[in-house]
Amino acid sequence: MRRPDGSSRSRAAWTRSAPALVTRDWGVWAVDHGASRALLRRAAREGDLIAGLLVDDAVAADPFPRLEEIRTRGPLHRGRLITGTVDHAVGNAVLRSDDFGVAGGLGHLPPAAQRLVLRLIDDESPGPIDPPSLLALDPPDHHRIRRLVSRAFTARAVARMEERVVEVADRLLDDLERRDEATIDLVDAYASWLPVAVIADLLGIPEREHARLLELGNRAAVLLDPGLPWPAYRSAQRAVRDLHSWFEVHLDRLAADPGDDLLSTLVTSDDAELLSRVELRSLALLLLGAGFETTVNLIGNAVVQLDAHPDQRDIVLADPARWANAVEEVLRYDPPVQSTLRQAYVDTEVGGEPVATGQGVVVILAGANRDPAVFTEPHRFDVTRENADQHLSLSAGVHFCLGAGLARLETGVALRSLYERFPDLSLAGRPVRRSTRILRGHEHLPVALRSRSSQVVMRGPVMR
Repeated sequence: MRRPDGSSRSRAAWTRSAPALVTRDWGVWAVDHGASRALLRRAAREGDLIAGLLVDDAVAADPFPRLEEIRTRGPLHRGRLITGTVDHAVGNAVLRSDDFGVAGGLGHLPPAAQRLVLRLIDDESPGPIDPPSLLALDPPDHHRIRRLVSRAFTARAVARMEERVVEVADRLLDDLERRDEATIDLVDAYASWLPVAVIADLLGIPEREHARLLELGNRAAVLLDPGLPWPAYRSAQRAVRDLHSWFEVHLDRLAADPGDDLLSTLVTSDDAELLSRVELRSLALLLLGAGFETTVNLIGNAVVQLDAHPDQRDIVLADPARWANAVEEVLRYDPPVQSTLRQAYVDTEVGGEPVATGQGVVVILAGANRDPAVFTEPHRFDVTRENADQHLSLSAGVHFCLGAGLARLETGVALRSLYERFPDLSLAGRPVRRSTRILRGHEHLPVALRSRSSQVVMRGPVMR
């Protein structure tokens, strides 16, 4: 292929030109999101209960009545378009079974469409659920990459981070007190910045870059949702490419001047050759996004539930040792991730129902978490619930959340520190939910602060 000046241009360079990337993006969107959007809307109009969760704004705002309706249809509900479950036992079995996998993040598409999308995906800047993201990989590749980073998230490694998490929380709360403002947006002023600071430490990201990466990560996170409109998809893809570009420079910087962070270790260790540069960037993007999204949504959801249930708030204020279990109950009752998809790789059976090879099954985590067969009075928010940690909010099996321990620690510290400083904190307006369907959290959370800074509070370990 010739450039206007007659010189040759490599195929890789040509295919990554701006017009070619737009064309490629549009192709992916049309086959994946565009077609899915049309099918989901039609199925919802025709009464598909699960499709309605993904496209009906009213249902998404309060999904739990719909989830109970799905529960009445049996352990495995086959809708007009989508098969899914709100049954805890079935969901757990699907997530743990070798008969199912993530299908490259495309389990909702037929095989021909999957192959086409995989050909069109920008393999230099893959998205959060595109290979080689861990979310889109099955073993053995999933194990190969996960093994290289899992040591950074062991129980001992996470416990060592508690001092840093407390330090960040205290600094942010000190800033709030210095503002001397009666009302603040808790997401914008606190819940977002704590997890970003902690995951940035792990990735060796300087503080001056936090705001930029937070903004790009928020834009890219919508790619977890099916059926995005073209403008939203295009904006998210641009954010993904900007993130890949940033991390490419960042990795070069760490290779030349490594620190004691996880990425520096990966770039300079003997295992470095086990990861391609694209795999390393994708891993960094996933850690950044997952390290932020789960925790910021969990903190916001917890504050809303504690405000709605003041008796439960009073229990943890009176006995701070209960914060760890309160975090588990929020994960169960109002999970930050609503559902996940698996595809059957063989003819199999779950919940007494046959599932054919290639069939996708949506595990609706928010529904499984309120299964009365597992949880007594499942619609009651109870921070003393003995089996709250049996929820599926952090998945199960090989894709169990890598950063589960860190998310629990961050949320426990964030909530305990917040309510120690502002025990009378209350909502000061209507919370604004995010528009995302898979992720459930708050875009804005106005709260009124009443400080108790003059009272000395003794701190102890947050996690038990």
